[in-house]
Amino acid sequence: MAAPVSDAAFSQLLAQAHVAGGAGLAAWLPVLPVALGLGGGAVLMMQRRRPAHHPAIALPLLALMAFLHLALLVHVHAGGPITVMMGSWKPPFGIAFTADLTGASFALAASLVGLACGIYGLDDINTSGRRYGFYPFLLVMMGAASGAFLTGDVFNLYVWFEVLLISSFGMLILGSEREQIDGALKYAVLNLIATTLFLITVGFLYGVFGTLNMADLAIKLNGAAETAPVLTLATLFTLAFCMKAAAFPVNFWLPASYHTPRIVVSALFAALLTKVGAYSLIRVVVMLMPLEREELSLLLAAMAAATMVLGALGALAQTDLRRLLGFIVISGIGSVLAGIAIGAEQGLGAALFYALHSILLMAALYLVIGQAGRLGGSFQLTSLAGLYKKAPAFALVSLILFLAASGLPPFSGFWPKVMLLKAALDIGAWWLAAAILASGFVTTIALARVFLLAYWRGEGEISSADAGADADAGHGPQGERIFRPSRGAMVPVLMLTLPVVWFGLFPESLIGLTQTAAAGLIDPAAYIGSVFPQGER
Repeated sequence: MAAPVSDAAFSQLLAQAHVAGGAGLAAWLPVLPVALGLGGGAVLMMQRRRPAHHPAIALPLLALMAFLHLALLVHVHAGGPITVMMGSWKPPFGIAFTADLTGASFALAASLVGLACGIYGLDDINTSGRRYGFYPFLLVMMGAASGAFLTGDVFNLYVWFEVLLISSFGMLILGSEREQIDGALKYAVLNLIATTLFLITVGFLYGVFGTLNMADLAIKLNGAAETAPVLTLATLFTLAFCMKAAAFPVNFWLPASYHTPRIVVSALFAALLTKVGAYSLIRVVVMLMPLEREELSLLLAAMAAATMVLGALGALAQTDLRRLLGFIVISGIGSVLAGIAIGAEQGLGAALFYALHSILLMAALYLVIGQAGRLGGSFQLTSLAGLYKKAPAFALVSLILFLAASGLPPFSGFWPKVMLLKAALDIGAWWLAAAILASGFVTTIALARVFLLAYWRGEGEISSADAGADADAGHGPQGERIFRPSRGAMVPVLMLTLPVVWFGLFPESLIGLTQTAAAGLIDPAAYIGSVFPQGER
């Protein structure tokens, strides 16, 4: 039986486990957006009976979160990763928030989407939706997304997954319509399966290594394959994260649920939720288990090819614009998986570039389709026509986003596709390169079909059979027909479209950032050094 520890010895051990002194203001940048999101959501819940006040509180907080994430990215880009330990505990005892280029760039892109969707919600969410908590759920979701992208602890990554699930479920059922409840049930059950698998794997990981700090795990997992079931852990994590990211064959929940909520909610989901799954796969499997990722590369490549091609084919088969975009989201996840499967700096850099591009693009696409549905009075492709004649400038913005989603120049979707093609051909994976080209070609056809029918076709060209068949099939978000896009709703669309155009015309800065971020994932020495300075461990 072990001898009891004296009070003096315990005090000494406790002192050794704490960080001496306080952290500077810059070191708290990873934590402040999380606190703003969760705290702001709590304040708005206390103001539930005053829904008219919610935007006035939420929008400044969302703008401040975006500014803090921008400051964090600038700081990390200039000085390397930074870490703050909760409760002043030394790692690996305390909960770490560690920001590197990968996490900071994802957090900034997510916060821009959150701000844009908050502004769009002024037009899309009525008083009832605000009373049921759209803006509180939005703030909590953005705080959880920031926590997921910046946490340095695997268990807390699971915690932020759960917070995201809770807030997204609340947003999914705003309005309590039958279709929403049906979609929410499918979404919740299948995502709970993924998070349960994630939690079980986290328990196995802790049981084997006795730590969940990512930097500590990066050290302990190095060379541990001979003494621990690391490949089994990597496989379980891959399955859990691929379910979250909606990769084939565990992606059937997404098309069944993303078309049911309000358009602004679908935009948030398409931009954030699947990308958190892809980010987690990159952070845990790629950074912590590089040898096991190499062994799983063929499986990941096959999943990537199937996800890209089947997602694009699914989009081609749809007549409901909301369902069509759900399959475009799935196809995009395949492109990210392709970069992860290829590995090395070039493949991972392309995956990061595509993921950041997709966060902004998919949100913008959903918001544009929301306006198209209101302008035409339906989301059914067979009932839409003449949008170009009604709103030429709106049609031009839509065309830009369609071209970007297809991976065509001169927009941001073109460059990661080129990087992926080169990386695939460099390792001799011609079939993966063919899948990338095929998915892009089919996506181009699917979105060209949308533009030709919904925008370019004259209203008199719709057959009476189509009009009758779709009379009750889809209506605008507010149930009314409008004659021009809302100016207030177009502001967030333009906010998200401008980066898509800018990084298409001038991609060098984002390519450089993502390549540097990929190098930091392949060699996480700087990440580890921010958690254990000067080799303290």
